[in-house]
Amino acid sequence: MGQVVRLDHDERYVFRKDFMVMVWVNGCFDVLHRGHFEMLKYAKSIGDHLIVGIDSDNKVRRDKGANRPFNSQEDRKFALESIRYVDKVVIFHSKGELESCVKSVLPTYLVVGSDWRGKEVVGEGYTQKVCFFDRIGDYSTTKILEGIK
Repeated sequence: MGQVVRLDHDERYVFRKDFMVMVWVNGCFDVLHRGHFEMLKYAKSIGDHLIVGIDSDNKVRRDKGANRPFNSQEDRKFALESIRYVDKVVIFHSKGELESCVKSVLPTYLVVGSDWRGKEVVGEGYTQKVCFFDRIGDYSTTKILEGIK
């Protein structure tokens, strides 16, 4: 019988990972733009089940500064869950917790932006392949937020 995995201690969310090609994507996903949508579409196209890990509000503040995130973790989670390519969204609070989440899923593919090429990718030891997604156009959450100011 297949291995059953649970995330977020949510008893309602159970999947059989031995029968599916699992794909993992993670990031802040603060202000969604076309680049995010294209990456999620690509990630879903290479697998059966797409899980998106998002940084908690506290982690975003630590990594990007006091003025971020623009949208709360619950709003970011809701927005991502509303996208047809996304099957599950989990929130992580630290690099260690992110690694534990990836380890619990053991995704076939871990998709990251091409700007991570040559750098340490958290969880890369728990996937069969890291896929680098090339940036689409000049889309950037930082540029969007700077344009609002």
